[in-house]
Amino acid sequence: MNNIAKSLLKSAKHGRAAWLRSRSDTSGKRHPRKLVLGIETSCDDTGAAVVDDAGCVLGEALHCQKEVHLQTGGIIPVVAQQLHRENIERVVKEALGTSGVSIPDLTAVATTVKPGLALSLGVGLQYSLSLVNKYQKPFIPIHHMEAHALTVRLTYQLEFPFLVLLLSGGHCLLAVAQGVSDFLLLGQSIDIAPGDMLDKVARRLSLRKHPECHNMAGGQAIEHLAQTGNRQQIMLRLPMQQYRNCDFSFSGLQNIVNNTITRKEKEEGIQEGEILSCVKDIAAAVQHTVAVHIMQRTYRAMLFCMKNNILSSKNATLVVSGGVASNQYIRKGLQTLADVNDFAFLCPSPRLCTDNGVMIAWNGIERLRVGLGVLRSTEGIRYEPKAPLGIDISKRVAEDSIRVPRLKKILRLAS
Repeated sequence: MNNIAKSLLKSAKHGRAAWLRSRSDTSGKRHPRKLVLGIETSCDDTGAAVVDDAGCVLGEALHCQKEVHLQTGGIIPVVAQQLHRENIERVVKEALGTSGVSIPDLTAVATTVKPGLALSLGVGLQYSLSLVNKYQKPFIPIHHMEAHALTVRLTYQLEFPFLVLLLSGGHCLLAVAQGVSDFLLLGQSIDIAPGDMLDKVARRLSLRKHPECHNMAGGQAIEHLAQTGNRQQIMLRLPMQQYRNCDFSFSGLQNIVNNTITRKEKEEGIQEGEILSCVKDIAAAVQHTVAVHIMQRTYRAMLFCMKNNILSSKNATLVVSGGVASNQYIRKGLQTLADVNDFAFLCPSPRLCTDNGVMIAWNGIERLRVGLGVLRSTEGIRYEPKAPLGIDISKRVAEDSIRVPRLKKILRLAS
C-alpha cells in the first residue's frame, strides 16, 4: 500500500467519512463566537457574506453581472472589473447590515485571491486589504476551488477524506479532499471548462434570439431546450476515449458541435444567427455528451480511489459543486453513478453552487479552526490568476490505466 493511501486510511479510522448530521446539531458548549466576512470577486459576481463558526449565515449579498455580459456575448474583463468596483462597497455593507455585525466585531476577513480573472481578483483583494489594514483584522487568502470543495461542509458535517468533482464556467477538476487545505488532484480539464463550452455553443446557436431563452445564460438555455430535444438525432463523439485518465477536454467537442451546426445551417438554407429547426436536438445531444464525458472520468476516479485504498469502500462520498453542478441532467447522472458504486452523493444547494460570498466566509471559518493561512501581516499578498489545487497525482491515475465499464445501465437508470 502506498504512503498516500496509508495516511488517508489512518485519518479515516478516526471517523466515518460519510457520516452526515445537520449543522443545527449543537454540543452544548459555550465559546466566543468567531465571525468571518467573506468577499468574492474572482469572475463576474460580487459577493459578500458573514458566517459564524456554527455555520450560520448571518448576512449575505450578491451582485450578479449576468445581464451585462449577456448583452456583450461573454465576459469582458475590463467591464467585469469596473462593475466590481462600482458594487463591492455596497455589497459588503449590505451583508454586514443584514448580519447585524460591525467590522470591529469580525474575527477575520477572507477573500478569494486565486484563481480567476486578474482584474476581478484585484478589486476584491484591494478592497479587503484596505479593510483589514484599517481595522487591524487578520486576513485569510482563499483558493476559489478550495472554497467550492468545502461548501458542502457548511450544510453537513462531512468528514475527510471524500472525492470532489468541481464543475464551473472556468474550472473542471477531480480531487480527493484530505483536509481543509489538503487535496490530491486526480485530473482536470486540459483546455476549457464545461460551463465555458456550453456558453459558447449557446452563442453559436444564437439562443439569445430563441423566444424561450432570451433572458437565460448559455448553460441554462442549453439545459432548458434539451428537455424537449431528441439527442439521438445528433451523433457527437465522446472526447478522450483513448486516454485512461481523469483529465477532461471540451474544446474538441465544441469544434465538433460548431461543425455540426454549420452543416445543419447549410442543409436548412439559413444564415448564421438564425435559429435552426433542430436546435433542441442539438442542445440535448451536447448536454448528454458533456454529461457522459464527466461521468466516465468520475467513474475512473472512483475506481482509482477504491483500488488504491484512498477512500474506504464502507463510507465513500462523492461531492459535486460549482455552477455546472446546478444542471439537473448532469447532477442526476452523477447521482446514479454514485448510487451504483455505493458512494454517498452530496451537492450544495444550487444557490451555493454558483460563486458567492458565503463559501468564501465558510472557507475562512474552516481555516480559522485549524489555524491555516490566517495572516496578521498583509505584506506581499498578491492575487494569482492561475493556481493549482493540491498535489497533482494525475500521472499515477494514468499509469493505473483503469478501464471504465460501459455506462448504458447507469444512463438507463438515470433517465
